[in-house]
Amino acid sequence: MNDEDLATFAEQAGIASHWWDAFGQEHRVAPPTLRAVLASLGLPAWNESDLAESRARLHGPDGPGLPPLITAPVRQPLHLPAARGSWHLRREDGGVQEGTLGEDGALPGFDVPGYHQLELGGQQVTLAVAPERCWTPADANAARAWGLAVQLYSLRRAGDGGIGDFRALEEFAGSAARRGADTVAISPVHAQFSADPDRFSPYAPSSRIMLNAVHAAVNSDTPGGELIDWPGCTRKRLALLREHFAPSEPGFPEFRARLGEALERHARFEALHAHFFGADPGRWHWRSWPAEFHDPASPAVAAFAEQHAHEVAFHAWLQFRAAQGLQAAQDAARQGGMRIGLIADLAVGTDSGGSHSWSRQDETLIGLTIGAPPDLLARQGQNWGVVAFSPRGLRQHGFAAFLEMLRAALRHAGGVRIDHAMSLMRLWVIPEGAGATEGAYLRFPLEDLLRLTVLESWRHKAAILGEDLGTVPEGFQPKLQSAGIFGMRVLWFERNETGFKPPGHWTREAVAMTSTHDLPTVAGWWTGRDLEWRSKLGLVPDEPGEWGGRDRDRSALWRAFRESGAADGDPPRDPTPVIDAAVAHVASAACELMLLPAEDAVGSPEQPNLPGTLHEHPNWQRRLPDDADRILDRPDVAARLDRLAQIRPRA
Repeated sequence: MNDEDLATFAEQAGIASHWWDAFGQEHRVAPPTLRAVLASLGLPAWNESDLAESRARLHGPDGPGLPPLITAPVRQPLHLPAARGSWHLRREDGGVQEGTLGEDGALPGFDVPGYHQLELGGQQVTLAVAPERCWTPADANAARAWGLAVQLYSLRRAGDGGIGDFRALEEFAGSAARRGADTVAISPVHAQFSADPDRFSPYAPSSRIMLNAVHAAVNSDTPGGELIDWPGCTRKRLALLREHFAPSEPGFPEFRARLGEALERHARFEALHAHFFGADPGRWHWRSWPAEFHDPASPAVAAFAEQHAHEVAFHAWLQFRAAQGLQAAQDAARQGGMRIGLIADLAVGTDSGGSHSWSRQDETLIGLTIGAPPDLLARQGQNWGVVAFSPRGLRQHGFAAFLEMLRAALRHAGGVRIDHAMSLMRLWVIPEGAGATEGAYLRFPLEDLLRLTVLESWRHKAAILGEDLGTVPEGFQPKLQSAGIFGMRVLWFERNETGFKPPGHWTREAVAMTSTHDLPTVAGWWTGRDLEWRSKLGLVPDEPGEWGGRDRDRSALWRAFRESGAADGDPPRDPTPVIDAAVAHVASAACELMLLPAEDAVGSPEQPNLPGTLHEHPNWQRRLPDDADRILDRPDVAARLDRLAQIRPRA
């Protein structure tokens, strides 16, 4: 097989055989990368025979034929060129419609959104009819709403044992509601590895459909410090929760039955992981377990679960306790007057050794990790060390894993932020063991994923935010905007040829922010604290140029503040008036929603995460300086929030 045949087949399978970098240079994807990605998609092309079989498979019955689920926009005809004959539709509301496909294989437009059952040509498929756009804050009479963004682990309360929990979130949400906020956006609370508390990045979880049990509240006399000792705090909290474990606790049997197989598989995974990893540190990844335990539906797994029923029940109960706590926080937010409540954060992937990948192997890109190609900020590219869903696997399984994940994120929230939202359209995938530059872009079914997101948004009455920062594909942001998914407009990036954009010119269908967890805080940016960290760790390629550029940017930013009416006078050295001006400036943005990071509300110079670092910087470890129920009442914080509320008053 020649390289051109391989590249042609890769393109047909959704893999871009070439790409352009941030500097305008074109790159061809190497054949070994194309073969590795094809193999992960279940389309091996190691030789001519493989290629022929995979070509037949791609274009055969499990290729362009009718899949288990088809999406359609409301009131618009749906063209199915390969289909013929009569059709019968049983709507979700019980109604029935029938007809015959036209010459072009078109179904008529359907007026009722929902998941309907379509019989066509002897096949039964689900037809997901989506509304025109997502539910937005305006639909809750909350246009121009504002809220706070907080790293949940950073919250404090008396007796928390050194790490933030859902009870502290409940207190914080109630306090924010009293200040006039309509939402609190939180860091990911996905399940981690209880047997390995050294892994705690919220963006590299074990599962995106289960919760981090460490955030379940239980009182402890262990004092907390300025930085979180994740391993120590996790072990202590899980030990205390084990002491409280009550298999017959009211509501738990019903919860376990309601979550069904998804919960059981996660609980079994946790017990298995503790069993194998605890006995042999070399068996951390489920692929290193004995082969009979690789399949979650195997007799060996069932036998293990029966033999260790108490331990499996404990891990299921942890999910029950965590879900109770998160729901209590959402209830406190809504009962306090918030019109949105919590906004959950959905990580872009999971650790390949986690319960989600183990449970959903057919829908996961086994053998690949995801990241980003070289760009202006990371010239060597990025490998995030996590895996994502397989676009082919999603189609073949009726998008079940995607819907399961989205519904889990919205179960206890009024909205969700989709991390690296470009994953709805494409992902940079890297063969395991390869460098970040040795990847390729893999195409995803954008229209299907957008329609399903829109449909779930309305069913949950939940706002959808999409992180559209970084290398954004051409035409992607208009697609988000037309779907009613709010992009992110961050102060540092809102620039034009003359300086910083006036806030009145920011995108209306978006969320305005001073910063994010991966970027400098206002105080940190103004004082150069981020440059100090990057210089110390060797992450700044041109130190004099970086500092000189920051001086020019400070002048430009202060000028923008004065022009927007957020500040006056000369630029100060003290960051405090800069923080106040930044909050006022961003609050006046045209965006329909504004989120103020808690770090900027309290004036912290330190950012939660420094991309490109692991242990060199205390990522995901910093705590806020006061208890959750009173931190927003501190005079400086209260003054900022009061001014914000005056600029963005409730309708």
